[in-house]
Parts: sequence; C-alpha cells; structure tokens
Amino acid sequence: MKQKFLSSLIILTAATIWLSSCSSKGNAEATPAEESKTKEADMVDLSEDQSKTVNIQYGAIEEKNLSSVIRASGEIEAPPQQLVTVSSPYGGVVKNIPLLEGKFVTQGQVIAVLENPEFIQLQQDYLDYKIQLSYLKEELDRQQELAKENVNAKKTLQKASSEYNSMVAKVQGLRSKLQLINISPDKIGTGSISSRTNVYATTSGYVTKVKANIGKYVNANEALAEIADTRELHVELTVFEKDVPKIKAGQKVRFVLNNETKERLAEVSLVGREITADRTVRVHGRLLKEDKELLPGLFLKGIIETGIATTTALPDKAIVQSAGKSYIFVAADEIKEEKQPADGKKDEAAEKHIRFKRIEVTTGVSENGYAEVILPEGFDRNIKVVVNGAYDLLSKMNNLEKEE
Repeated sequence: MKQKFLSSLIILTAATIWLSSCSSKGNAEATPAEESKTKEADMVDLSEDQSKTVNIQYGAIEEKNLSSVIRASGEIEAPPQQLVTVSSPYGGVVKNIPLLEGKFVTQGQVIAVLENPEFIQLQQDYLDYKIQLSYLKEELDRQQELAKENVNAKKTLQKASSEYNSMVAKVQGLRSKLQLINISPDKIGTGSISSRTNVYATTSGYVTKVKANIGKYVNANEALAEIADTRELHVELTVFEKDVPKIKAGQKVRFVLNNETKERLAEVSLVGREITADRTVRVHGRLLKEDKELLPGLFLKGIIETGIATTTALPDKAIVQSAGKSYIFVAADEIKEEKQPADGKKDEAAEKHIRFKRIEVTTGVSENGYAEVILPEGFDRNIKVVVNGAYDLLSKMNNLEKEE
C-alpha cells in the first residue's frame, strides 16, 4: 500500500514539473513576439512611387549656432508703486460702489460713496471753531490796541493771544481732516452739511479687486478696491538656482500666457538675490511693449535667451508632434516585394519599398527654421533623416494603427 502511494506521488510531481516547463516555454516564446510588435509599431513603409508623390527628402543631423536658453514659468506682476489700494481714513456705510473687476478707471473718478454721522460732526465742529476763531481774533486785536495805550495788563494780552493761536490750530486740524475725506472746508455752510463723502481713484488703471458692496460698513483704512496701473507691468519668472549664474540684465525673454500661443517679448531687468526654500530665484523682466491685454496675476511660460551655443539641430519640418511628444523619421532599409503575375510564373521584377522608423527626440529652442534636438543614446548620426514629408509618414502610421 505504501509503495503504491509513493508511485502516485512521483507521477503527480513529474506532471507538475512538466506543466510548469510548458508554461515557462510559452511565456518565453511570447516575449519576442511582443517586442517585434512594438518595433513594428514604430515602422512605416512607402513604395518608391508613394515616396515621390509626397516628396520625401532626406538630410543629416547638423551642428547649428542657436540661442542658449533657460526655460522658466512665472506670472505677470505690477510693481508695488503701480498697485494701489483705495480706502478712506474714516469708516462708513457704503452707499454706492460702481465697480467691476477689470473695469478701467481714471485718476480722480468717484469709485465709492460712504456715509457716516461723524462726517456731520466734523463739519459742525469746523463751523463752530471758525466762529470762535473770528471772535478770538477780534478780542486779540482789541487787547493789542489797549496794550499800545498801556490800559490793560500784559497778562491779559498773552491770554488772548494764546486762546487765538490755540483756536487757529484747531481750525487747521479740522480743515485737514475734512480734506482727507474729500469734503471741501471752503464749501461748508450752514445749509451744506452732508453725511456722505466721495472716495476717488488715486491713479488710472484697471480694477483688480472689489472688496466692498452697498450696505457694508467699512472700517477706517479698510480696502474698498485695488487698482493696477498696467503701464508698467513686468514679468516675474521663477528660475532654479543652478541657472542663475547664466542670467544677466538685458537678456531677451520670450513668453506666452497659459492656454495662448501669442508670443510676447521682455528684457531681464533684475535678478533676485534671495534663494527660496525650493531652491529657486525670482527674475524680473521689463515688457518691451505696453500690452493692455495683460493683467497682474496671469500665469505664463517663458524662455530666457542667455547667449549663442553650438547644438545638434534639424529643420523644423523634420520634427513632428504626436500625443505631446516629438519625433523624427529616419530611413531604416529598402525592401523588394516580389510580384506574382496572373499565370503563376515568378516575375523577376519587384517593387521597391522604403521602410522608415519613427524615433522619439527631445526638442529645445527653435530659431531661423531650425530646432535643437536631443537624440537618444546610440543614435547613428550618419543615418538619413527625413526633412520633408515627415507629417505624411506620421499620418500614414496613424491610419495603419486605426485599421489594426
């Protein structure tokens, strides 16, 4: 019985080993097939006639003097002196604020109306002090006349003079307070006292923020709105510390706003001296041309041109874009395809096909019709590169993939 059990166990073990061997063999055989399929996916064939039709032209990898660049991201900024916060030295209830973000306002334009009972009290005090000042002036003049005749005591004259000067200071102080809240002291009369005052724009520019609404009580010096004078906007770029030594004032900056293709120009005006926690430095650029479409806070991508460098390059037409990647096509080999005539006899004539291989590359600066390319390791620089018709090859490759 024991011998029978051992025999069964040996047979079962042998079967398990055999099945495992078959499975491994199957997997091993699948790998080359998958690799072959991947390689074929980067290949496309054209007949000699098709190649002539799309005007396939070849070139070689070249060395070109192109601008050496540093890529950076950043945003449009307004200098502190061009970004104005509008407020009032006295609080009050907002009765009117005809503003919208993005609206253009001119210096001196009414942008808000505030109401506060304190405004009434200030005007009443001013009128009261002016009346007292008039009385004290007359009293001082009278005491001065009496002093000339030695009728009054010197102490009485000094008191009259002191009271008059004190009231002058009070009147001037109230006058300044009224001017701060844009109430003209000269226009105040017994019938022209108002509980409201206007708030004016202190500069011309675009409203970037509105921080109040009708009915809201704002405290003294609380922001009502922010205005940006866009005449002196600048570009602020974030650059890694390793690139900072290459950047100098006066270098050209080319940038585009996020989700736009329009290129704008600036010039490096200042390189920051503080390294942030993420090891970056702020670089400021002056716009070469005023642009009313720009507003503070818009994000951008920029290129700083730091000089001229000799680099590997190809014509722009040789580089194609697909799914966010850059590719070139090279001539891989030639294939002769035998034709079988109708009578079944072998025809010595064969149609020549050219096979092209797609290769992924990394691109850099583009200038004067040429673009910098970083080639994969081991790339044969003597191979023929397609410099005309690359997009036709990409189109055919995409069509073949759809058919599959």
